[in-house]
Amino acid sequence: MFVAVSTRCFPNLTTQVALNKLSDLEYNAAEIVIGNQKSDISPDWLRQDIEQCARLCVCCRSIRPVAFFFDVPTDDPEFLEKFELCCRLARTIRVVVVAVRSAPLGSPFNEEVERLRKLCEIALRDGLVIGLVTEKGTISQSCDSVKSLCKNVPHLAVTFDPSCFIFGSDKMIDFDPLLEHVCHIRLRDTTPEEYQVQIGQGVLEYNRLVIGLNKVHYRGAFCADIPPLPGIDQEVELRKMRLLLESLL
Repeated sequence: MFVAVSTRCFPNLTTQVALNKLSDLEYNAAEIVIGNQKSDISPDWLRQDIEQCARLCVCCRSIRPVAFFFDVPTDDPEFLEKFELCCRLARTIRVVVVAVRSAPLGSPFNEEVERLRKLCEIALRDGLVIGLVTEKGTISQSCDSVKSLCKNVPHLAVTFDPSCFIFGSDKMIDFDPLLEHVCHIRLRDTTPEEYQVQIGQGVLEYNRLVIGLNKVHYRGAFCADIPPLPGIDQEVELRKMRLLLESLL
C-alpha cells in the first residue's frame, strides 16, 4: 500500500502545474483526471494528440501516475469513444487502474450491468482494471448494489470512497464485504452531516480501513481526494493528509 493524491485537489490549476505542486508537497504518486475541469486532461485533447498527453502525465519525474479517473458523464453520446482513448493513454504510460462513475441513481440496473461489461471488455484488451467509484447519487451508493454489480460484471473492481457510506447516514455502514473487490481508494475526512471537513475533524476510522484491507492483501493506493474548502489552506490540508496516511501505512 502506498500514498497517492488526485489532481482534483487543485481544480483551478493545469495538470502540469498541479502535478508539480503536489510533488512539492512531497507526494510521489498521483491519480490524474480525464475530464473538463481546468486541472483535467480533456477527452478532446486526447483525441487531438494522445502522445502529448502521455508526455504531460509523466512531465514531473518525482511524481508518477498510478491511476486515471475518467470523469465523463455516463450519458455522454461519445462516452465509449472517449473511454477507449483514456485506455490507450493508460496503456501508453503503463497505468493499470481506471476509475469510472456509475450511472445515476434510478437508472435501470440491467442497463448498468451491460454498460460496465462493455467498459471491462475494452479495458481488458489493454490489460487494465476498471474501478467503479462508490458515490452518492449513483447506483454505486449502496454496498449491496456494488456487490451485485461485481458479481454480474466479470473483472469489475471498486474504487472505494468511504465518504459515500458516511455522509448522510445515521449509522456506520459495514463496508467490509466490499474490500475484496477494491483496486483503488480515495480518501478525505467526512461526517454524517458534511461530505468533506478538515483533516482530523471527521469520523472515518482509518485504522479499521487499513486493517480490513490488509486482510484482503490490498496493495494499491490510498489516494487523497480533497478539493479546496472555503477559507482553509489547501496546502496545509494536503500535508496533514499525507502525514496521516504515511503514519498508517
